[in-house]
Amino acid sequence: MASSTPYTVRWGIMATGWIAEMFSKDLLTNPATRDVHDVRHEIVAVASSSAKERADEFITKIDGPSTAKTYGSYHELVADPDVDIVYIATPHSHHFQNAMLALEAGKNVLCEKALTVTASQARKLVDKAREKNLFFMEAVWTRYFPISIKVRELLASGAIGNVYRAVADLSFNNDAPEGKVTFKDSHRMVNIDLAGGALLDLGIYSLTWVFQALYHVQPEKKKESPKVAAAINKYHTGADETTSIIVQFPKHRSQGVALTSLRIGTDVDGHNSGGPAIRIQGSGGEIQVMGPAYRPLQYKVIKKDGGGQVEVVDCPIPKDPTRDWGHGMFWEADECARCLRDGKKESETLPWSESIVIMEVMEEALRQGGVEYPELIATDVFDAQSSLNTGKR
Repeated sequence: MASSTPYTVRWGIMATGWIAEMFSKDLLTNPATRDVHDVRHEIVAVASSSAKERADEFITKIDGPSTAKTYGSYHELVADPDVDIVYIATPHSHHFQNAMLALEAGKNVLCEKALTVTASQARKLVDKAREKNLFFMEAVWTRYFPISIKVRELLASGAIGNVYRAVADLSFNNDAPEGKVTFKDSHRMVNIDLAGGALLDLGIYSLTWVFQALYHVQPEKKKESPKVAAAINKYHTGADETTSIIVQFPKHRSQGVALTSLRIGTDVDGHNSGGPAIRIQGSGGEIQVMGPAYRPLQYKVIKKDGGGQVEVVDCPIPKDPTRDWGHGMFWEADECARCLRDGKKESETLPWSESIVIMEVMEEALRQGGVEYPELIATDVFDAQSSLNTGKR
């Protein structure tokens, strides 16, 4: 008989930026507001790489528990015996060193996307998680949305027949006069030292939908890594500003197109007036997912023999009325909790092998586009005292 007491996971939060704030506020929401009763979450520790005071301020900002410990270094966080799992919310340039630090310390890890800068780094993290017998997952939150689960179920059930093509876009119009974008050159979106660029930050969501539609649903024994063709326009910092990727799965007769840009937007006015951000097309119809690709709230099913009828399904994100908050990152946290409870080391929704294949696709696209990142962030050699772990430059 299943226990009536929710399984509780104790989180350590590594970094104190915006994404850490969103995730942590979701952790603190009441699971019952999203009809979850089997798991719950606690924040027991927060760390800034630069100062304990920043961690203190973070706890206040998220209205977090006064019992949470705060640290001024990542080394202290991963050494905390009360932490079950570390959420890594640093820039993706830092992910390899930060995640390896946590894994080496024996901590389970949820690491923000993009998982790493290179595929070799991703493979080494997976190898370390396997060696240490730890849970490890890339935090592609969109994968765990009920809307994503429903779309995957529809595809697997043959709702639109054999699926042959998926087109997905996530682009933000940050164009500005004289060829600039609205970001300063030091901003993480265009800073090559922080693995900046449209692809690793935005385009991964486009690839997420392409892979959900064309790769994830492939039978395990018939999994096929895609052929990759890419076109990249580079910003003057060396980061990619507009990237288009075609992935081809010849054995499955399917193709995907993943688009991203800092120059034009997926949607002109923020109301999906330009149409769907994602189109998944099959022999019997198509599924359209309205944007933004990272946080979609509606999908449509259009059948070939449907007589022009369009099924529209809204998928709102529930709010905790007490905290007046609900962003959608809690579903990936719930997945982590269930995996830990059940002794699983990886999530079936985004297994290690799939994160690696997606990293391989992005790496190949960047190679074709001539985008190169500094050795400090591209190396696959772990250094516990790296500036990426200590905050010292």
